Amino acid sequence: MIVKSSAPGNSSISNSKSDTSSFGYRDKDKPTQVRSSNITAAKAVSDAIRTSLGPRGMDKMIQAANGDVTITNDGATILKQMQVLHPAAKMLVELSKAQDVEAGDGTTTVVVIAGSLLDAASKLLARGIHPTTISESFQKAASKSVEILSEMAVPVDLSDRESLLKSASTSLNSKVVSQHSSQLAPLAVNAVMKVIDPTKDTNVDLRDIKIIKKLGGTLDDTELIEGLVFTQKTSGAGGPNKVEKAKIGLIQFCISPPKTDMDNQVIVSDYTQMDRVLREERAYILNIVKQIKKAGCNVLLIQKSILRDAVSDLALHFLAKMKILVVKDIEREDIEFVCKSLVCKPIASLDHFVPEALGSADLVEEIYAGGSKFVKITGVANPGKTVSIFLRGSNKLVLEEAERSIHDALCVIRCLVKKRALIAGGGAPEIELSLRLSEHARSLTGMEAYCFRAFAEALEIIPYTLAENAGLNSISTVTELRNRHAQGEKTSGINVRKGAVTNILQENVIQPLLVSTSAVTLAAETVRSILKIDDIVATVR
Repeated sequence: MIVKSSAPGNSSISNSKSDTSSFGYRDKDKPTQVRSSNITAAKAVSDAIRTSLGPRGMDKMIQAANGDVTITNDGATILKQMQVLHPAAKMLVELSKAQDVEAGDGTTTVVVIAGSLLDAASKLLARGIHPTTISESFQKAASKSVEILSEMAVPVDLSDRESLLKSASTSLNSKVVSQHSSQLAPLAVNAVMKVIDPTKDTNVDLRDIKIIKKLGGTLDDTELIEGLVFTQKTSGAGGPNKVEKAKIGLIQFCISPPKTDMDNQVIVSDYTQMDRVLREERAYILNIVKQIKKAGCNVLLIQKSILRDAVSDLALHFLAKMKILVVKDIEREDIEFVCKSLVCKPIASLDHFVPEALGSADLVEEIYAGGSKFVKITGVANPGKTVSIFLRGSNKLVLEEAERSIHDALCVIRCLVKKRALIAGGGAPEIELSLRLSEHARSLTGMEAYCFRAFAEALEIIPYTLAENAGLNSISTVTELRNRHAQGEKTSGINVRKGAVTNILQENVIQPLLVSTSAVTLAAETVRSILKIDDIVATVR
């Protein structure tokens, strides 16, 4: 969409240079159109997901071209799956991704703030303020916002489990699975605390926490396992289904008859030759199985093979006879996690199958639940600082949304490990920022004061949207919230459950400092980038 905009004033502006100075900056017609088009497109994306903000936010049903349906209110997921064509609108999609990487939560908030800042910028442009002045002032306002938020923040210790639980619960309360937050929040906190050393770690590698999804059962059956879970059942009939004091080997070679390097045919002319081929095959496989047994291995994990069968039926028969439990089709990308969990080495050839390369665990067993079987490994000796979250759900949509929600909760705890400080939620930090920045704007002069004031007013979009989505009278709610903060009640926020403005800290609605600082900084950077664009050039390949 291209919107033609003109500077305030009459058509005689262009005729006399003396008139231009009195009306402020006026750009050429094309840059104005491009800027207006970019702002309109980006605001359209922001408005599309605004209704998903907060605990009373609505969900979006997204239907893919192949018919797959996703139900979510996670900003990053909605934008990732939307077909966005305008380049400026794509910048907002990238913005939500950046927030997801940096903080993991607040992906809807950051896009809503960016949309509101663009709206404020378009009004300033219409007043004749230069885009560079606006973008630089917004950058300064964002830096000032980070200072104000840091002053408001309350330091948190990772040993304070209660605060961590409250933060994880606040993140989960706005999700589809919010009714299960009392169960999923402790799960997320426990998972992160098990894979880090609280005294010295300043980040969390979320790859050490594996989320395994399995249809069947309900979210109440979800559990945290200090060990490993494989969604496939044990292979081979007649083999053991439970092994105590397990010695576990992870192999990357195949236990099946070798194949030649090129396509060819072997013609067997009589039964004796055929007998000999089968005997050789049998001896070859038996030799491999004996060597595996000799190393003391009683649980065998076999990597998936694309060239030939990773394990033949004959090999499974021999392994079952030797009382070795077999789990085949381990995915290539899971190998690193399995090795880290079991403290074992992946074995690429039979020559390297030695006792030193094996991992050990107290118990490996096949469990039946929710209409299917899976293998669980617990009691790992020398645990390698990894955990598995075994997610259950009654249908695919719930299961996928639960995974996204747990990921956000894990990211919230990760934010507290990175920057150990908490602030109130419920629109409290945004309204406090708005007031403090408006005060600061009074000490400034010229265009910068205008821009700071516009930035401050734009931040009110968060409490306004929270109230709107909760079905409250947004104008009166935000006005009351502003009055409370003006009287010095820094922790007053919108309580959507009671439909009133209350002390939000007493309601346990808290969030990590990093989520808010990152949202304001990234939104201001994106708005700055969009404002600096004055032309769109299409290239021909």
